Amino acid sequence: MKGLTLTIAIAASLLALGTSGCYYDDKETLYPSTTCDTASVTYSGSINAIVLQNCAFSGCHAGAAPASGLDLATYSGVQAVALNGKLAGVINHTSGFSPMPKNAAKLSACNISKITKWIREGAQNN
Repeated sequence: MKGLTLTIAIAASLLALGTSGCYYDDKETLYPSTTCDTASVTYSGSINAIVLQNCAFSGCHAGAAPASGLDLATYSGVQAVALNGKLAGVINHTSGFSPMPKNAAKLSACNISKITKWIREGAQNN
């Protein structure tokens, strides 16, 4: 009986040692990047995708009858609200502005930072 217990203990120890060495840490999987890259924000590379996903779709600010008459499916439509301060006000949920996107969560802090930087740099069609 004593020999069987010792054999089981040795087998369990070897099994534990054998499997503990198989663990692989992948830094990117364990700790995904949470940085927001605002180094090169452009309308075509960043802003257009954010607007199309959150604002410029049928029933909102695009289509035959866009909400509030604001067609954000085009650069000129987005530029107009960017330069008059309305875009920054609505995405930041600033008092006096209707919070956007309507009936949805506020844009991520990263997307707000990208839009803010693009506006600060003149809301160019780049």
